[in-house]
Amino acid sequence: MAFELTYKPYGERSILIEWPAVIDKAILNDIIRFQNAIEKNNIKEIVEIKIAYSSLLIIYDSICRNFENEIKKLKKCYSSEGFKHDIVSNRWKIPVCYDAIFGMDLETISIAKNMPKEAIIMCHFQAVYTVCFIGFLPGFLYLGGLDKSLHFPRKETPRLSVEKGAVAIGENQTGIYPNESPGGWQIIGNSPIHFFNAEKEIPCFAKAGDQIQFYPVSLSEYKNIKMLVEAGVYQIESEAIDD
Repeated sequence: MAFELTYKPYGERSILIEWPAVIDKAILNDIIRFQNAIEKNNIKEIVEIKIAYSSLLIIYDSICRNFENEIKKLKKCYSSEGFKHDIVSNRWKIPVCYDAIFGMDLETISIAKNMPKEAIIMCHFQAVYTVCFIGFLPGFLYLGGLDKSLHFPRKETPRLSVEKGAVAIGENQTGIYPNESPGGWQIIGNSPIHFFNAEKEIPCFAKAGDQIQFYPVSLSEYKNIKMLVEAGVYQIESEAIDD
């Protein structure tokens, strides 16, 4: 399926390509295929490509003197045969401890929704989530696919410090804080694994288009996994999936 895209200069060194402004798996797949096609064409002047929910930002190594010409190249990539190739992604199985010591906002959500905490937890880990893009921190996965019954507003006043590994809900999304940072999402658990490691060749194991499947672990299991992670011997379970 081809979409009607808009192309426009974004500063002096970038071009912004936009799809319909909705969170949609078909749009995400189209964005990823387009990114792959651009990278396959090896346009040397391009130094970075950034994905968002419904856009690609193409960043060049110097000031663009002829945006019209660069946009023609990009449109040619979008219409090329190579653009139609299937996407190979991974489904990652991520342990989460929903114990009260971590799930500090479970009570708030439970009261507001008149929903038992156990039901919130079960609904959260039974879904399969899609990595839409990565930001606002390196390794912060914006995950689509949160059940509508769990949609919940961000905090009016963000916390000054959110613990590394915090699993949280923000509006219609869920995500994991890869490092300690300020944050305004509602925290319901914690994962003991590393989502970003600057010392690795690939610092973040997941990419846009991948899937995340959470599974619950007890506090003792969480501590055991964390020890394995810190020792560098824990392997995240995953499987290849075709889109």
